[in-house]
Amino acid sequence: AKNIIEESGITEENDDKWPMSNETGRQELEVVIGKRHISFVTSKINSLIDVDACKDAEGLKVFYFLAQDLRLLVSALTSAHFKIKPF
Repeated sequence: AKNIIEESGITEENDDKWPMSNETGRQELEVVIGKRHISFVTSKINSLIDVDACKDAEGLKVFYFLAQDLRLLVSALTSAHFKIKPF
């Protein structure tokens, strides 16, 4: 997970120009690597169309794709855990 986060470049982004959370929901990501502690908050992203409408579309794309990658990682780990038979 650490490599995925570092390679994404999210630690270089800033959420100041991202949409604020609203009635549709919010997405949050908190990253702690070493002594760096970064927190991101934006409105719920349904698709890349939402991302492209943002003032900082490139930064929000990094967030969007990182969130997708982390969801897939957690899903794969959960799936592998329940498929393992100890004996």
